[in-house]
Amino acid sequence: MLKLRVPDVNELHALSLLCLRSKAYWGYDEDFMEACREVLTITAEDLNRDHVWVAEGPDGVVGVLQVQACAKVTVLDKLFIDPDTIGMGAGRFLFEKAKEIARGYEPKIMTIDADPGAESFYTKMGAVTVDRVPSTVIEGRMLPFMHYDLST
Repeated sequence: MLKLRVPDVNELHALSLLCLRSKAYWGYDEDFMEACREVLTITAEDLNRDHVWVAEGPDGVVGVLQVQACAKVTVLDKLFIDPDTIGMGAGRFLFEKAKEIARGYEPKIMTIDADPGAESFYTKMGAVTVDRVPSTVIEGRMLPFMHYDLST
């Protein structure tokens, strides 16, 4: 059984490492992973500014979620699952929390700059790819830009 909780500031390094391990699941090389390190790091500022949650199972933390939300836009910024637990429901569990958070804001669209490997997961969750956008990390790399309609 999974439970949700807000992480403690002392967990941020471990959660950032979880994000890196999860990203590496898609087979990226060391140079790519190093280029992603900064954007996959969860900071104390993130914890204070955004909605950050962890999914915890009987053996510890299995996933992390970060949602940036304000009056103009809601962004699913991070949803990463420990690679050893991918496919066991933690992703869906955290996505449901993201939807709950996002429904409290306008507009009723949650945006996602998805990893190409995770695009099919978000599609299964009901998100739709509306465009391809340039990566902020790797020049020339395009990412699926997805919308999840929160009005349904």
